[in-house]
Amino acid sequence: MSKELNILCIDTSTEACSVALLRQTATEQKISEQFMLAPREHTAKILPAVEQVLESSGINLSAIDIIAYGRGPGSFTGVRIGISIAQGLAFGIDKNMVGVSTLQAMAQQAFAMCTAEDVYAAIDARMGEVYFAYYRLEGALMVLVDTEVVIKPEDLLAEQIEVAENAVLVGTGWAAYPELSEYFKDAKKIEIDFPNARFMLDQVVDSVNKSLDIAPESASAVYLRDKVTWKKLPGRE
Repeated sequence: MSKELNILCIDTSTEACSVALLRQTATEQKISEQFMLAPREHTAKILPAVEQVLESSGINLSAIDIIAYGRGPGSFTGVRIGISIAQGLAFGIDKNMVGVSTLQAMAQQAFAMCTAEDVYAAIDARMGEVYFAYYRLEGALMVLVDTEVVIKPEDLLAEQIEVAENAVLVGTGWAAYPELSEYFKDAKKIEIDFPNARFMLDQVVDSVNKSLDIAPESASAVYLRDKVTWKKLPGRE
């Protein structure tokens, strides 16, 4: 096992709100976590969840070595809340950060739950689109194949993807667009609809071991849309 490491990870990128804390020593790993569905309540819920996880772990925020966060894709507001709070915490204790894809986190959970080796992740992106990606197992990590995209279901279907054998499906996109479920019917849909900070931790550890952690001021979100599509007041385009 790698060096001693304390990682705090938060995610508010979708309707779910989650916090996970990893305490890694030379001989063991201990994880404390909070996960809840809290649409439109992320701002009120996330910091109390952080406090509860720290308390249950028996350590202070100052003992954290890395602050990690769900970098998206997901809700514009949710992603911004998560990254802003994570940055604030990281600046406060002068520690580096790691961002993790929400799609990768769901794929990683599929591996943890049912040893899935091929995972198609799709989050309902609203506006008739999905955030979509294909992940394949390499070692103990789910690794992105090609790119993450935001795409209309009909355009995704037009690509005529050859569905991997024994693949699984995760995310809200499959229920939102039944035509996608029909095309991917040979894959198994499992009960993972939202990203969970707990399943971001393996990717964070890997990034830290590869010295890919970054300063707080360099932390950024991934929206996938070239122009974030949210309504603005007249005259403020």
